[in-house]
Amino acid sequence: QVQLVESGGTLVQTGESLKLSCAASGSTFMIIAFGWYRQLPGKERESVALFSTGGNINYADSVKGRFTISTDDNNNAVYLQMTSLQPEDTAVYYCMATTYTALVWGQGTQVTVSS
Repeated sequence: QVQLVESGGTLVQTGESLKLSCAASGSTFMIIAFGWYRQLPGKERESVALFSTGGNINYADSVKGRFTISTDDNNNAVYLQMTSLQPEDTAVYYCMATTYTALVWGQGTQVTVSS
């Protein structure tokens, strides 16, 4: 089993940067992809950035050029560096990991961007 714990969410001002972290534990050798999702108030959860251990990276159009996903070398952590934050980025951000047999979610971390 894999467990995920996010951290780093907080209140920031428009234009500021923030880095989210997600610590993975358990059977991390089984992870084949990581992702960051977010859920805006009143909306469904949406993909923000995806990173496969094969090296493929994909970003939502709304965050391209502003957000960067990265991992450590051992599948023990995934990060989301966010720059030029806007009020519309306000959401609960969730870390996700995929293995061959399961999809695992973290508990979420709140990011609020104040104008």
